[in-house]
Amino acid sequence: MRLFRLIKIARVVVRYGLDEFLLGHERVHGLRRLLRALFFWRSLTRPRGERLRLALEDLGPIFVKFGQVLSTRRDLLSLDIADELARLQDQVPPFPTEIAVAVIERSLGRPLAELYAEFELTPVASASIAQVHRARLHDDGAHGARDVAVKVLRPDILPVIESDLALMRVMAGLVERLFADGKRLKPREVVAEFDKYLHDELDLMIEAGNASQLRRNFLNSDQLLVPEVFYDWTSREVLTLEWMDGIPISRIDELRAAGIDLKKLSRFGVEIFFTQVFRDGFFHADMHPGNIFVAADNRYIALDFGIVGTLSERDKQYLAINFLAFFNRDYHRVATAHIESGWVPKDTRAEELEAAIRTVCEPIFDKPISQISFGQVLLRLFETSRRFNVEIQPQLVLLQKTLLNIEGLGRQLDPDLDLWQTAKPFLQRWMNEQIGWRGMWRNLKQEVPQWAALLPTLPRKLAELTAQNPTELLVHGYRGLMWEQKKRNWLLAAIAVLLAGLLATLWLR
Repeated sequence: MRLFRLIKIARVVVRYGLDEFLLGHERVHGLRRLLRALFFWRSLTRPRGERLRLALEDLGPIFVKFGQVLSTRRDLLSLDIADELARLQDQVPPFPTEIAVAVIERSLGRPLAELYAEFELTPVASASIAQVHRARLHDDGAHGARDVAVKVLRPDILPVIESDLALMRVMAGLVERLFADGKRLKPREVVAEFDKYLHDELDLMIEAGNASQLRRNFLNSDQLLVPEVFYDWTSREVLTLEWMDGIPISRIDELRAAGIDLKKLSRFGVEIFFTQVFRDGFFHADMHPGNIFVAADNRYIALDFGIVGTLSERDKQYLAINFLAFFNRDYHRVATAHIESGWVPKDTRAEELEAAIRTVCEPIFDKPISQISFGQVLLRLFETSRRFNVEIQPQLVLLQKTLLNIEGLGRQLDPDLDLWQTAKPFLQRWMNEQIGWRGMWRNLKQEVPQWAALLPTLPRKLAELTAQNPTELLVHGYRGLMWEQKKRNWLLAAIAVLLAGLLATLWLR
């Protein structure tokens, strides 16, 4: 099967002239004349980016999805290709309804009529991983006769995915070996990330958990609606969600006709993004127009939770510092934050990095979003990253993808949106809560229970310390500092080292 798949890929590569992507490289430059002679019959009049997009669509839904992910990696691609790949649409014909019904009944263990009072046989949406049917639950007194969306996984999709992923790994290895920037840009890591997210999408229980988490995070929000998950009708292959009525975000004329405040909606989009990233460290990472609807009360409706991103506290802190410094045009702080976080080599001169960042970012300030292209800015930043050997952070790739989606939504809804003024107050408030007095007080309250458990043991620990020799004492104190720092108990760590040093001094006397 893999051999036939490889033959099809080779045929598509030849048909769309994708071999030209490698012809300019010095290691294969000698093949230019040979390949042109072999494929003399080709007429390659379309731009290379368009040909690549068409080739991925021809190869099937898994390659389409990979192209969508790859479009966010503008460090790997030139701008014309990245823009073209961003146009990829994950739309495929539905599979037969009788197969969908069989999957539902086998997975949930009951006949369809017992599971749903009504079930529409024609799917309302179909994508590469699953398709969606509208249905209605029986009125059991607990949930009522609720309208629901039933997402059904495509049958026998795993072998196809595994075969395509194996070929992608081979291609990523070639990129690493053939291109000078290959290792730094981590194409194999990109494929590995895609592998992880794709396999997560194949388990609808994971998507159900993501939806539940996002719903809790935005419960009673006046900006975002997230559908409820009905777990009694959910499994690895079937996901049953609350049906949400709304207008697709891309239908601007319908939104205006419905009286939706587009300026308010665009501002909400920015605030929702920063809330997910900095408050929760958990964000919807597939916010393309097909997954976003608008309710009649001017709230966003989020759909399709197969891909989410998460950030550690350290990531959130450095991102907030970078964003806030950026909004304040403090490029020196942006440079030092990159060095402190390890995103650039430690021996990087902050002044040089500062000048490079200023050159890229300064021209875009005081401009509405209609006059800003984040794609252009990211491309320039990635050119700078090559010069300073910036390590690509895999955990931030999804964040970048989401930010580009937000730009696209904002550009559609309100071209005059001032992104900086909308985001800056939110970030300042978040930073005050994290590292200001309120943040310090919250951290103290979180640590008090642990301190209460440790303080009664201090006399015994001190007695144990006095029984050690000075060298062991100092080593023990140092190790205590390292351990406590990891747990952020800086006060106890300092006390441990001071006590160890004092006792060692007394012992030496």
